[in-house]
Amino acid sequence: MGSLGKDDAAASSGEGGGGGSSVVLAVNGVRREAAGVHPSMTLLEFLRTQTPVRGPKLGCGEGGCGACVVLISKYDPATDEVTEFSASSCLTLVGSLNHCSVTTSEGIGNTRDGYHPVQQRLSGFHASQCGFCTPGMCMSIFSALVKADKPGAAGDAAPAPAGFSKLTCSEAEHAVSGNLCRCTGYRPIVDACKSFAADVDLEDLGLNSFWKKGADRAGVDKLPAYSAGAVCTFPEFLKAEIKSSVEHQTNDVPAEIAGHDGWYHPKSIQELHALFDANWFDETSVKIVASNTGAGVYKEQDLYEKYIDIKGIPELSVIGRSSKGVEIGAAVSIAKAIEVFSDGTPVFKKIAGHLSKVATPFVRNTGTVGGNLIMAQRLWFASDIATVLLAAGSTVTIHTASKMLCLTLEEFLEQPPCDAKTILLSIFVPDWGSDSVIFETSRAAPRPFGNAVSYVNSAFLAKTSGDSASGDLLIEEICLAFGAYGVDHAIRARKVEEFLKGKSVSAPVVLEAVQLLKGVITPSEDTTHPEYRVSLAVSFLFSFLTSLGKDLVEPAKDIIPNGSGANGIMNGSAESLPKKVASDDLPIRSRQEMIFSEEYKPVGKPITKAGAELQASGEAVYVDDIPAPKDCLYGAFIYSTHPHAHIKGVNFKSSLAAQKVITVISAKDIPAGGKNVGSSFPGIGEEALFGDPVSEFAGQNVGIVIAETQKYAYMAAKQAVIEYSTENLEPPNLTIEDAIKNNSYFQIPPFLTPQPVGDFEQGMSEADHKILSGEVELASQYYFYMETQTALAIPDEDNCITIYSSSQIPEVTQNVVADLLGLPYHNVRVITRRVGGGFGGKAMKGCHVACACALAAFKLRRPVRMYLDRKTDMIMAGGRHPMKVKYSVGFKSDGTLTALHMDLGINAGISPDVSPLLPSAIIGSLKKYNWGALAFDVKVCKTNVSSKSAMRSPGDVQGSFIAEAIIEHVASTLAADTNAVRKKNLHGYESLTKFYGDAAGDAATYSLVDMFDKLALSPEYQSRATAVKRFNDGSRWKKRGISCVPITYEVRLRPAPGKVSIMNDGSIAVEVGGVEIGQGLYTKVKQMAAFGLADLVSDADDLLDKIRVIQADSLSLVQGGFTGGSTTSEVSCEAVRESCAALVERLKPIKESIEAKSGEAAPWSALIAQATMASVNLSAHAYWRPDPGFLKYINYGAGVSEVEIDVLTGATTILRSDLLYDCGQSLNPAVDLGQVEGSFVQGVGFFTNEEYSTNADGLVINDGTWTYKIPTVDTIPKQLNVELINSARDQKRVLSSKASGEPPLLLAASVHCAMREAIRAARTEFAAESPLTFQMDVPATMADVKELCGLDVVERHLQSLSADGAKA
Repeated sequence: MGSLGKDDAAASSGEGGGGGSSVVLAVNGVRREAAGVHPSMTLLEFLRTQTPVRGPKLGCGEGGCGACVVLISKYDPATDEVTEFSASSCLTLVGSLNHCSVTTSEGIGNTRDGYHPVQQRLSGFHASQCGFCTPGMCMSIFSALVKADKPGAAGDAAPAPAGFSKLTCSEAEHAVSGNLCRCTGYRPIVDACKSFAADVDLEDLGLNSFWKKGADRAGVDKLPAYSAGAVCTFPEFLKAEIKSSVEHQTNDVPAEIAGHDGWYHPKSIQELHALFDANWFDETSVKIVASNTGAGVYKEQDLYEKYIDIKGIPELSVIGRSSKGVEIGAAVSIAKAIEVFSDGTPVFKKIAGHLSKVATPFVRNTGTVGGNLIMAQRLWFASDIATVLLAAGSTVTIHTASKMLCLTLEEFLEQPPCDAKTILLSIFVPDWGSDSVIFETSRAAPRPFGNAVSYVNSAFLAKTSGDSASGDLLIEEICLAFGAYGVDHAIRARKVEEFLKGKSVSAPVVLEAVQLLKGVITPSEDTTHPEYRVSLAVSFLFSFLTSLGKDLVEPAKDIIPNGSGANGIMNGSAESLPKKVASDDLPIRSRQEMIFSEEYKPVGKPITKAGAELQASGEAVYVDDIPAPKDCLYGAFIYSTHPHAHIKGVNFKSSLAAQKVITVISAKDIPAGGKNVGSSFPGIGEEALFGDPVSEFAGQNVGIVIAETQKYAYMAAKQAVIEYSTENLEPPNLTIEDAIKNNSYFQIPPFLTPQPVGDFEQGMSEADHKILSGEVELASQYYFYMETQTALAIPDEDNCITIYSSSQIPEVTQNVVADLLGLPYHNVRVITRRVGGGFGGKAMKGCHVACACALAAFKLRRPVRMYLDRKTDMIMAGGRHPMKVKYSVGFKSDGTLTALHMDLGINAGISPDVSPLLPSAIIGSLKKYNWGALAFDVKVCKTNVSSKSAMRSPGDVQGSFIAEAIIEHVASTLAADTNAVRKKNLHGYESLTKFYGDAAGDAATYSLVDMFDKLALSPEYQSRATAVKRFNDGSRWKKRGISCVPITYEVRLRPAPGKVSIMNDGSIAVEVGGVEIGQGLYTKVKQMAAFGLADLVSDADDLLDKIRVIQADSLSLVQGGFTGGSTTSEVSCEAVRESCAALVERLKPIKESIEAKSGEAAPWSALIAQATMASVNLSAHAYWRPDPGFLKYINYGAGVSEVEIDVLTGATTILRSDLLYDCGQSLNPAVDLGQVEGSFVQGVGFFTNEEYSTNADGLVINDGTWTYKIPTVDTIPKQLNVELINSARDQKRVLSSKASGEPPLLLAASVHCAMREAIRAARTEFAAESPLTFQMDVPATMADVKELCGLDVVERHLQSLSADGAKA
């Protein structure tokens, strides 16, 4: 337990006794009272605004990201037991936590008391980059350890081996399944978590700072020591206070008047009804809650004044078991229900298995079964629980205003939506025993472990009997439940049930059942992917029925090496079958290979990221963690929902939240001499801060609501009603086609225009074959940095202003704010210490928030802070550029390319932003192949949608993929091996120079061909390709594919400033223009500073602890430039090295003089003391400029991925990815490895699951964690192997190093290409038209994969079986 504030805790522990009306809780062992807070305050808001705690972060406000996870502990004085569970503090209301204890990341370890082993291991396994998600990860892992090591847990088996927990490796992987991370790619986080597991082989864990892989023995004694129970989760003073309050408790205060703080806690149904009858009860301002997790799905549209907490009503918490079945109270948590069902018959165990895929671990711990069912009944929530319990024949007990009713779950769901006064009391699930009952559940969702709503879910229960004559199983009774497919609530497919009763299963019977089902499953009009959802329902029914048929091979077993049914093996036979592991349940494994160089030490050493432990403990300060200055106000954007309209006015609904509006800032408040500008890219163009007087895209800012708290600002912005008029305005251009039709383009400046290569016409004339009209389309991708856009502006004297901004471009931000306010640049100071993830999104897009805060602060003369909610951020942030490509390509019969012409449309959005830079990047990465001749027509389209901006590997990732799509088209046209076509068209050095000019560098640095050969031509690859073919020949419903992709990535060096200052005590402060966004910039700079000063000390490693890199400050270090383009780390290092060289020159004579006198090495402290006395300038500033003859170079890499697709659902499992990346001489292999893995996984999201969807007006509708699915721990490759190649030295580069931040993202195309191979195998199996050649766009989601395999494969398969049966 951290000692922070322990004395206060002791002092206050005797107070209060529980008689006061305010909530009393312990936070990290310190007594806190939630007095005078608004009843709607969440625990997260309370912790961050009323206590010093900053570890829990707001990432989504939906329970979908894990950034806010804390451990909550409750004490039962009757049994003297403490129960602990992780919870989302963004959804938990502080009013429901009286007498609870809350532990945050700071509470388990911190700078003052020492770090916890979880924090130390996250740091040592290099598992924190930007660090914003790390405290939440830390608490998810910690709570998994607390749960596993609790006395009496896990059947209380033998104690764990010394230094380990009782956690298993599988549980370790699931521990962080609800936590999102956009930086690391998860692999090192999983390794840190697995290091605690009793069944781990430590040698299997990845690169870490505890032992040197391959050289040292891996041992638990080398890890930071772990012992269970070392952290006190429930302080003694609070136990005493609870016992005292129980002794003095009197029941004479009626519940209806006990709510001094706006909270009511009825202890019986009667008390609850007394509250309902109170004259103040009103559904619009009173909220009934058990855990409030529903607020993550159905966002509150206004403030509530009063809350009724029904958790204290005994009937709602009942858990009863009998021979008839299990009764569960409606307020029992989903996690508790899983525990109850796990200990039961096969049907109950199946229910438990399915429930464990609902939501996230920390939402299941608090979310209730009854709350889930009420949302399904009243709000048509796509519930899995409703479907599963419906099939199990459950009944519910409800209490209406007048009476108690017992209904079947089906009757309950079909009733009109319940009113607020109808309370669900309990759910009863009958015990079906295990004889002759078969129960199966299935769900198809973008994430196997949960944390994703199903496209379709189903649960089937059948009672069968054997026909003694034929040996067939007869279906006596059957229940088929389906949900989530775009329907009000889960339903039973009664027509299909009637048809199947009394029948034995055969192909014709299943075929007829499937045809009937297609008439039942009818998604509503506004449902996404309706045909896909129908085909999923068919797949689930088919899988289930084939398990009952004697002569039908069920999909679960129609497979050779590994695989299983949708949710495990059929009941009843589970014991007799050998245990196979489904591909999506395989453990995560990895291998890292790299060479460490001592030549420039400490540069080249894999030291841990600077500040990683601070990040893990939650003490690292991000912009929103800076304590609010006195009189601080908060802002939120009001944005247009119309793509092109005059803004006639903004009004507010009459609501509680609208009363919180202090003022609205608009374009009218821009000072005289200022201008309406929100961002500007030097030399390219700018974008307005306000849509005034016309809003030009849906999502454009039209005003800023100012309120007393951030929550009030969010809620007030929702009350805004904008009045529009489209009079005399042209219709908007929303698509690339619209822009082309109306000639709406941005010009590409001549110096940015890419140049064609060779003569296209001649190339086409030399071709044996031509493809004249190929097409491919790529959608957008949202940044999903974990920290949304944020800024804090503080007005200063003399018209000056200081802005703390989460920005990749502090210098540009300073200039834009000054232009907005009409001030000289020196009046504006922008400070950025660290950014919680950027990926390009905190560059231009971050300016708007800084400008909004600055304008409001300047106008109101008070500090103003903004932290965008996730929905607003997603709507306004833009993202990656969508593109449409049409191409014609010529090639010879042996696969040699002769010519390519490409028509490329880029959707840039409303302003140029950085879009004119994209064409050269797209063409640059496309040129990785020798096309013979290359011609193109690129159009940068101006449309009425949010501006698209630079996102990690902007343009390059699209260009590289387009090249692969064309190569695959060529290979399939020739029926040739794709890798052979790739290999044939890789450049020789001569053609490389022809296509890339100076960037090609020396012949010795061209490593791509060797890397591609090492992967694609290796005996291992050949044997894996053979194994894939063998697998596909023996498996009908699962198909595999393998593919190898080469990449080239051109980067540009640019000038950069650096400053090194030595303090009088010998400590060193370093400043650079670049910003730490998680890419390890500060870590590499630290190493370079130590290396640069190495001539002054005997061991440069000793200097590392003396160096601190300080925040970027636009007035302290000018010409800071921007952080992006992958080269910021190396150019910043070079500027620091120049600064150090100047200091060495000044200090060397003093060092030599000390050594001459003493005859031994001069200690650092003595050297600096002497230099101070001699008035030597101990600060040096450099502005490094690249050699004009070496402004750019090319990065190379190659990647192999192997995937398995489920033909029935479209789900893809990435079985393995092997990445080779040429890092040059790495400045820090641990940092570069993290960049390779993290960018690759971000690329996997782009190519597979991240659907950026908009409505008909161009407004983003996939605007939160519910609908936008970035990769999680369960969607990354099951095996991820990375090798960093140290290629030929090149002294023109910084110590021969190369960039690593963006290029590896391009390797993720190998996953898309492998998916195409697997889909080809499926199309061939089911005789699709054109089995080899088809257009496969980006992203290739589950729905797309299933569609390309064939939505009707089940029906076609059954028809052929029926036809064969008829012939027989």
